[in-house]
Amino acid sequence: MRHAVLPLLLAAVLGAAETKVLPLELPKPAVAGTPRPFTVANLEKPSTEPRKLPTVPAAATNLALGKEVTSSAREAVAGDLAFVTDGDKAADEGYEVELPRGHQWVQVDLGAPAEIHAIALWHFHRERRVYFSVVVQVSDDPEFKQGVTTLFNNDDADKLGFGKGKDPCYIESHEGRVIEAKGVKARYVRLHSNGNTSNPSNDYVEVEVWGVAAR
Repeated sequence: MRHAVLPLLLAAVLGAAETKVLPLELPKPAVAGTPRPFTVANLEKPSTEPRKLPTVPAAATNLALGKEVTSSAREAVAGDLAFVTDGDKAADEGYEVELPRGHQWVQVDLGAPAEIHAIALWHFHRERRVYFSVVVQVSDDPEFKQGVTTLFNNDDADKLGFGKGKDPCYIESHEGRVIEAKGVKARYVRLHSNGNTSNPSNDYVEVEVWGVAAR
């Protein structure tokens, strides 16, 4: 009996170790109009190399799809919070939710604790612009008062009070921004911003959270 169980255990271990490159599906490029000039101190340098996507467990899925979204704003200026997790990343008019000016956040409830391996974020990308004070955090606390892990922070002036960020600002595009999470366990994902190079508003098109159910 012991020898019969060993192959099953080995298969389980190998299965748990199977991985895949993040199967990210991108919307069509849609930058329109004349680019607006801007200067951002900590803007990342452009690269001609193909982007390298992280590896995630073979069983990983977009756990955020269709999940509840809440916000720091009482109501959106335009659009609906449900757009953030509806699976549509297109840059066409009416696909994004716009929050008021100043520091705002959106929060995704995954419904249960999960092992998060990657987060993909799309702000408004129909125009060449940069969003400021982009901070991405996860926690099991819906109020984000304890057990908070910061996965991305480009707030180099610490305007939001989470500490001086070391990640670069970046120009929005149809590729979005992919953030590695390396299996951190959490139920809630909160994404902050504080205006952009075109206007003081905060706009979200889509958020994907790739992971598996927490063990």
